[in-house]
Amino acid sequence: MMDQTILHKLLERREQDGEKIAVHHVKNEQWTTVTWNEYYEQCDSIAHALQDLGVKEGTTVAIFSNTRLEWAICDMAILSLGGITVPIYPSSTPEDIEFILNNSTSSFIICENKQLLQRYLEVKEKCTTIKKAILIDNNLKSEQDHIKLVNLIETGSKLKSKNPNMLPSSIQKRTLSELASIVYTSGTTGTPKGVQILHSNITSEAKDVFAHIGVNESDMSLSFLPFAHILGRVEHWGHVYCGFAMGYAENIDRIRANLQTIRPTFMVAVPRIFEKIYNSMITQAEASATKKKVFYWALGIGKEISRHRVQKTSPSLATLLQYQVAKKLVFNKLAERLGGRLRFSFSGGAPLSREIAEFFHAAGLLILEGYGLTETTAGVFANNTFDYKFGTVGHPIGDVKVKIAGDGEILLKSEKITPGYYKNKEATNEVFKDGWFCTGDIGEIDDRGFLKITDRKKDLIKTAGGKFVAPQKIENLLKLNKYVSNVLIHGDQRKYIVALITLSYENIESYAKENNILYSNKAELVGHKEIQSLMRDWVSEVNQKLASYESIKNFALLKDDFTVESGELTPSLKVKRKLCDKKYKDVLDSLY
Repeated sequence: MMDQTILHKLLERREQDGEKIAVHHVKNEQWTTVTWNEYYEQCDSIAHALQDLGVKEGTTVAIFSNTRLEWAICDMAILSLGGITVPIYPSSTPEDIEFILNNSTSSFIICENKQLLQRYLEVKEKCTTIKKAILIDNNLKSEQDHIKLVNLIETGSKLKSKNPNMLPSSIQKRTLSELASIVYTSGTTGTPKGVQILHSNITSEAKDVFAHIGVNESDMSLSFLPFAHILGRVEHWGHVYCGFAMGYAENIDRIRANLQTIRPTFMVAVPRIFEKIYNSMITQAEASATKKKVFYWALGIGKEISRHRVQKTSPSLATLLQYQVAKKLVFNKLAERLGGRLRFSFSGGAPLSREIAEFFHAAGLLILEGYGLTETTAGVFANNTFDYKFGTVGHPIGDVKVKIAGDGEILLKSEKITPGYYKNKEATNEVFKDGWFCTGDIGEIDDRGFLKITDRKKDLIKTAGGKFVAPQKIENLLKLNKYVSNVLIHGDQRKYIVALITLSYENIESYAKENNILYSNKAELVGHKEIQSLMRDWVSEVNQKLASYESIKNFALLKDDFTVESGELTPSLKVKRKLCDKKYKDVLDSLY
């Protein structure tokens, strides 16, 4: 029902699926399960306690935590009371935390651990609207203005025995027009903007996107994207809306092990995750001459099968038999590494290289690429398991209407689109023209209705010669090399295109060892003539696929990788171009 909020679905989960497993997560270093009844009871207790603290309709509550069950349950409890959830990325700087808390006038902040609490405390005195901090980590000490979540749950349990119908009654009052969340953009272009997400946006997205890609209540996901990112949050909302079970990864470093435990049937991720799996597979395959020969033979057979699947034609019996051998020797190992049950993966948050998508399809894993923004409550376009085309982001989802402006910009209308930015009329007016939302992305629609994203409008590079260059395409091509970690393409108003390249040190150190390259530190390794030559050859190979005006005329290898912590990457692992242009100005200037 379109008139129901996500919270009405929470009531349905309890009534219809109460004894079904909702969640798998690690508690006290052991994997444990939570049923929908238990999930609801925790929401109920937290909602009672938050109401007791003063959370009511319109109260803003910030959550400053990594992805975990408590994040999701607190979100549901806040929304149930008519409150507004304000996510904060765990990688946020004290300056961003201060801005978000003050701009959203948050009354409470839920902090995960000592490290994040400490970062909040650095700006606490400047955040005058915060009444109390709520601490998820049990080991943290409670103080006058800090409360432990576990104590909150105890308080709430006592309160709900006196008023057992409070939560259902509060949920029934919630309407689609209410503001549910203010999600601050990760700030690739400067000060974060608070995207207003209404309950109608959430319901429209959760209803349409999972039906479009073919997810149902019998599915299982492994969740590891930050819930401060809209794509991660939609996975959590979709879990409540559709009723599929959700496993919470322990952390990003434990994904490989967690895949084996949870054995998901689908996975939502950003392209960087697939790039890392791809590079890991290539490295393992090239460990010996025999392995390399078998791997590339199998990949060739896999690509032939992939071609038939895409074209919906039948391969020959000989090809099918060879594919069974290829699976046994190579592809089944990848499937097992991913848990053995993965039907497909969904990729969003940044462009996925076509080569990566085709590689995984040849290896037996379909990656469905989709497209959306924080402002569109994540997905508004997606491929699906019956209708997909690599190199595109698929067809419109649900009620989405699209048109391409004269300059190639993608314009949208949908119930999924934000009404605007919080306390920022100027920014809101900039993105809405004649009732259409201006995405800032350049794209084209082919004769089969598939949308292809060319680049971000503001990211397009205009060389001194007047040619427009799409940097993401070039960056994705360079990242296909197992020795490359991150790339920044530069050249706006310059004579030609140059690249800053960071290396995958695990792989480049193996190369150095195999080739007897001596070095005493990273700078020496990066500067070594053989490493420079290796990368020069790769840049030349990539240039063969590019027009002369977009080819890379010079490059520099950087000593340190781009990271979220050092500021070059957003939390969804996209390069912050303006920041990198400024930070590495001297290096870039030297390339001209």
